[in-house]
Amino acid sequence: MPIDAIIKDASTRMDKSVESLRNELHRIRTGKATTALLDAVKVTAYGSVMPLNKVANISVRDVHTLNVQPWDRSLIPLIEKAILSSDLGLNPVNDGTVIRVPIPPLTAERRRDLVKLVRRFGEETKVALRNIRRDANEHLKKAEKEEHISEDERKKAEKRVQDLTDKHIETVDRILEAKESEIMEV
Repeated sequence: MPIDAIIKDASTRMDKSVESLRNELHRIRTGKATTALLDAVKVTAYGSVMPLNKVANISVRDVHTLNVQPWDRSLIPLIEKAILSSDLGLNPVNDGTVIRVPIPPLTAERRRDLVKLVRRFGEETKVALRNIRRDANEHLKKAEKEEHISEDERKKAEKRVQDLTDKHIETVDRILEAKESEIMEV
């Protein structure tokens, strides 16, 4: 495998790890209403389990309220039950046509717990990035052993992989810092 292919593969995998972290953090409730909060909610409807956004329109009514408007009114009790049974700690209010989901303010203790969770996700992502770096370096050593590249080329490529890893870890740190400040806002 040529050096550029090894580095490109590592870069792609690192990008996916960072994107996965972004998606995971997007679901963490910060006390503000966001439609992504209900992304993980699944509704049993029409004989199958479906994501909530496939059976209803989800919108932000105001900073502390989400509106869920089902396309089929007969699904209202099922949607309400799905939101209640999700472990988001939300209590939907059904008015017959629309389900309002008030987002309660976070307590100081809950904010600290969320920051710990965010840091844990960040550390897991950093471990994944380091594992990708290790895999890339092993591929480079294998290529050198099979005499496809010289020792100097391998060392230069390892430096490029390390720089790539450092860049992605800095990105993770920036994402974590932004999410932590968002959570701690009062």
